[in-house]
Amino acid sequence: MVPEAEVQDVLAELQRLRARVPLLAGALAASTDGLVLAQDTPGVEAEGVAALTAASLGVALRMTEATGRGGFRELLVRGETGYIATYAAGSSAVLTLLAEDRINVGRLHLEGRRASTRIGELVDTALRRTAPHAPSSHAPRPRTPPTGGPLPHRT
Repeated sequence: MVPEAEVQDVLAELQRLRARVPLLAGALAASTDGLVLAQDTPGVEAEGVAALTAASLGVALRMTEATGRGGFRELLVRGETGYIATYAAGSSAVLTLLAEDRINVGRLHLEGRRASTRIGELVDTALRRTAPHAPSSHAPRPRTPPTGGPLPHRT
């Protein structure tokens, strides 16, 4: 799990994002398996949204794979009164944004992509730091791809 200090940093990023984008009604960061990491979603059950995000992520991963479109990056759903946008945030988290119908979708994507990159960096760094250390090898390890890369395939 992500340490409390990084959770507070993720929450601060969500709050800054909501301050920058006035028609953003809520924001949450969750693990790819549907656990809430941090949330700023007034009037919305964050746990339920995180679980639904994980379910839709599973479908999106299969869809991108089946169509040869590469790893998952983002998903946009438009309802009658607004948008739900989900962005890959590093290798093990996602950012889900709830926006009003009048939002500028280009701005939503711009700010959502930036915030997901920052959140992905925070979460991935925290997970690397708290992971058990593997025995050292003489061969150098390959560098991980930059954040915002494809999420791991779910089984």
